[in-house]
Amino acid sequence: MDSDTSSAFQNDLTCSICRNYFLDPVTIDCGHSFCRLCLYLCWEEAQTPRCCPECRGVSERPDFKTNIALRNLASIAREARTHYINSSEEQICVAHKEAKGLFCKDEKNMLCALCSETPEHAAHSHSPIQWSAEEYREELIKRMNSLWNMTQEMKSNLKQEASKTQSLQDYVALRRVMIKAEYQKMHLFLCEEEQLHLDTMEREAKEIFQRLKESELRMTQQKESLKGMLRELTDMCHKPNVELLQDLGNILERTELVQMQKPQPMNPELPLRRFTGIQDMLNNFRVDNVLSEETISRRISLSKDVSVNFGDDHDSASREPQRVQSFAVWGTHTFTAGRHYWEVDKLHCSMWILGVCKDSLISDTDIIVDYEDASLLCFLKVNDHYCLSTNCPPSIQYVKRPLGKIGVFLDYDNATVSFYDVEKGSLISSVVSPPFSSPLKPFLCFDCP
Repeated sequence: MDSDTSSAFQNDLTCSICRNYFLDPVTIDCGHSFCRLCLYLCWEEAQTPRCCPECRGVSERPDFKTNIALRNLASIAREARTHYINSSEEQICVAHKEAKGLFCKDEKNMLCALCSETPEHAAHSHSPIQWSAEEYREELIKRMNSLWNMTQEMKSNLKQEASKTQSLQDYVALRRVMIKAEYQKMHLFLCEEEQLHLDTMEREAKEIFQRLKESELRMTQQKESLKGMLRELTDMCHKPNVELLQDLGNILERTELVQMQKPQPMNPELPLRRFTGIQDMLNNFRVDNVLSEETISRRISLSKDVSVNFGDDHDSASREPQRVQSFAVWGTHTFTAGRHYWEVDKLHCSMWILGVCKDSLISDTDIIVDYEDASLLCFLKVNDHYCLSTNCPPSIQYVKRPLGKIGVFLDYDNATVSFYDVEKGSLISSVVSPPFSSPLKPFLCFDCP
């Protein structure tokens, strides 16, 4: 092969981003080829639509299959290049004055043929340097792909943490209004306690914001660490066989260490604080046996989907239908005015929906409680986390879940339904609706224990 042909052949096997022979090459929509990780890192750092680094053509697909033919040709060219690299002193066996042509997988070092037959090495696994280098190069590429996937996961988690911060800020503002409204129901001498409660919540929220910020920082640092390791592994793969194998042990150990250091997203929760005297006030409006066996007007077994429609354009953990074996019940009491308080104990269930509703649409074993017809507090499990939410307005409640009875306080004339943690004497949430104009019934939906 003449020099011009050889040069053209080498150029066709060289990544235009890293200027080295291809590692795990992919061919994008426009026909140009690059190392997979070189292309992904280029796209991420550019923060622009997925454009070809050479022709700027836009690629519609984010993922590509390895170009096996290019990979094999690049491997051949990489091996051919080693014949032009002069042997170093370390490649000659001091004891036998022979070239070290074998690699010991057990001790991660190179040996000559005579050394491999000695009792010290005879039981070990040996292979030619060329084979070993390619084998470990493939292992490094696999680890690079794994680190890249972790980087993308960390990027997604960072977005989620930022979203949680904004959502929590909105919730803290909403909860501030709820707390102030709750204290307006009480006597003026509780003003000092009200301020203490607000100050405590603000301090706790500040601590959570700080932890969220620290979580984002840890994820950012881990992401950069992963990208740095990716680049280091890329450089390692481009080294000649001897240099690659000499530094192999250290890079593998550090790669494993980086992969083990994976920060977890946090789940923000504000503690519930006791309202002095709230239970005594609520008991003045107590209605007993609201949802007892004797006072249930309807009970429906739900073996398919339970869905609560929380309206449009709202992200709520309770919007998606929950496919469980569940029951829905309505009390015989009908409320058309005044204030009423009752307690419900179904918290040994993994899913429940509690509150009041005006009407229900029942079809076979599916039930849909419409957004405009109900004031509800929902509790369900989402991705191994428990979530409290309300439907009016659709909102996640960033408070610790109650472990005992739930108190329901209906103020019909002010179109407000409040939910309380009875054991702690604390407000969970208040749902303010448009003015009620129809009779309301107690409602409870829960899954089988």
